[in-house]
Amino acid sequence: MACMNEDGQWIVLMGLLVAVGLFFLALIINQSALVGQTTAEGVLEFPKNDIRDLRAAVFDYVDRFGNADNLSSRAVRQDITAISLERKNAVVSFSAGAPQNVSGRLLRPVTIHYNNGVTEYDETVYY
Repeated sequence: MACMNEDGQWIVLMGLLVAVGLFFLALIINQSALVGQTTAEGVLEFPKNDIRDLRAAVFDYVDRFGNADNLSSRAVRQDITAISLERKNAVVSFSAGAPQNVSGRLLRPVTIHYNNGVTEYDETVYY
């Protein structure tokens, strides 16, 4: 018994370590693929260009009408909300307040609300 050959035990032990290592690497690669996929889906679902287009339309509205409340300004406001609902399936509302002194400049607080069922975006900017 004193002269037993233990080389076979080392081979089996190394095979077991390699198998556990491969299993661990496969688990890590699988999880990283899932995390990458969900991150990419989150980026694709955020309507950045839609919000930029809405902001441009609202700022054009504020440049032209300010916070006036007449027939033409109401018609343009209704057009912006109707077009957003029709084309982008997004509920939009916005308002422009009275000019305020901000760092020596008269700026209007503009509040924009955007909700398409997946993304809700609220912003108040002085323009």
